[in-house]
Amino acid sequence: MSPGPPPRAAAPARHLELFVEMLAAERGAAANTIEAYVRDLTDAESFLGRRRTSLAQARRADLTAYLAGLEAAGLSARTAARRLSALRQYYRFLVSDGLRADDPSAAIESPQTGKALPKLLSEAEIDTLLACARAKQGPRGARLLALVELLYATGMRVSELVGLPVAAVARDPQLLVVLGKGNKERMIPISDPARAALRGYLAQRAFFLAGDARSLWLFPGRFRQHLTRHRLAQMLKDLAGEAGIAPSRISPHVLRHAFASHLLNRGADLRSLQRMLGHADIATTQIYTHILEERLRQLVHHHPLAAGDGSLTTFGGGKSVSLPHGSENRQNDG
Repeated sequence: MSPGPPPRAAAPARHLELFVEMLAAERGAAANTIEAYVRDLTDAESFLGRRRTSLAQARRADLTAYLAGLEAAGLSARTAARRLSALRQYYRFLVSDGLRADDPSAAIESPQTGKALPKLLSEAEIDTLLACARAKQGPRGARLLALVELLYATGMRVSELVGLPVAAVARDPQLLVVLGKGNKERMIPISDPARAALRGYLAQRAFFLAGDARSLWLFPGRFRQHLTRHRLAQMLKDLAGEAGIAPSRISPHVLRHAFASHLLNRGADLRSLQRMLGHADIATTQIYTHILEERLRQLVHHHPLAAGDGSLTTFGGGKSVSLPHGSENRQNDG
């Protein structure tokens, strides 16, 4: 009787642990980034297990079947592309560390996602949102106004904002030191309206300490932690509804997009914007130029002198550059 095939080795979960350790130690990946990698890779592992294989042993056909399954389940091409990216990073790590001889993801083409432009609020809508926040009374109103002002005036990521230590604003600074992705620090100017809102909140911050007077966080939350990203996002959606703006159109990241787009629209240069946003690659910042290009195309299309095909013979004239939100004290481009 001939022997059967050798038993399949158990999937080495240690490989994923080593990958996570590399992300944290070598790349300085943020906790949210690591969580996203683990979530995507765990989803792939679950699918592969049903095919009687594993992440460590998967072949190209297995990964192709996984991506086809995502499409069949109605997931977007952008989600599939992100999960394929996570798989590629994982297999490159295995190969570079000698844990696997080949990369089964190397020859797989990324799903075509197109170029998605960020959601954007107009300057008038930002004004309405801030006016609604200013109308709120008490400590919660002061906190909400400070959060919205800081998001719009600095373009911080939500994790950067909620993770600010109270020491960062101890002396009413004109520049805020932010710890961003990869534990890289950057300095961002704070507008006068944002500083005023921050002072108003600090005068009432004790309301949120809940017995933890030694909290290190600028925006304390429950259980001695800082305010969560999810709670802030919900607060913004509630505020949007009160301001007559569809809640689906707003999030902390939408305010970051508004900061960048409004500054660029008023003459800020891409390099300055890149530094303030904390983008490692200026190509990431250039997405905002596409927003402006699309807005110009729409304006030209509706211009009374536009030709039947939507083109315009001439489009020019001088312009004066001012700052967003109707205040000369707002964020500058330096």
